Amino acid sequence: MPDLAADLVHRHADLIVASGGLGGAFAAKAASTTIPIVFLAAQDPVKLGLVNSLARPGGNLTGINFFNTELAAKQFELLREILPKATRIAVLVDPADQTNTPAVVGDVDTAARATGVDIKVFKASNSGEIDAEFEAIAREHFDGVFVEQAPFLNARRIQLVQLAAHYSVPAVYSGREFAEVGGLISYGSDIDEAYRQVGIYCGRILKGAKPADLPIVQSSKLELVVNAQTARMLKLPVPAQLLARADEVIE
Repeated sequence: MPDLAADLVHRHADLIVASGGLGGAFAAKAASTTIPIVFLAAQDPVKLGLVNSLARPGGNLTGINFFNTELAAKQFELLREILPKATRIAVLVDPADQTNTPAVVGDVDTAARATGVDIKVFKASNSGEIDAEFEAIAREHFDGVFVEQAPFLNARRIQLVQLAAHYSVPAVYSGREFAEVGGLISYGSDIDEAYRQVGIYCGRILKGAKPADLPIVQSSKLELVVNAQTARMLKLPVPAQLLARADEVIE
């Protein structure tokens, strides 16, 4: 990331958009204090040290904060709602994503303790490790899987959904893109809306606005998506009240 950011600075970019994890945002910030940078962050950018405040970012960075990592406890609760008798839940994370993973594991652990559920963390940072960890999850007979919101795991969503189907393990995910390819249930920010807001800020900056004067946009549009076909395949009844709350039920 630092090499890529340095290359963009060398090419005299008018604007840098940093997404796909916070590594790009921090690399771009380190590479230039003058080129406008618009980032997409799943965590509080003030706590991360990217900007001075939400209202007045200061410097040359601004961006969109969408609330996917902060939703871990709610996602866990939804999995418990669809699996009321579950006693053991696997938590799949990307250990390389140290910006998000510790907070997510902590939130899930707190939610699990409150409901008397045991969790075990499984770690995967490449495709082979995902295969191996799902095999272990199935071998140890976990009732369900919580999949962390992480750029790498998002990119492997088809592999993850196929493995969950292969081993008949119910799983909860962070975005509709998982449910659209067969994932059981997802709850998270509308990522398309977040990227649209990134585009709006890029347009304003290219027309002369300063990043320091553009407040951080907190994307608050959340979506609950249930894949009813997957639930039927798993012979899993979905509570009627959960279906009623869903923004979309995929048939």
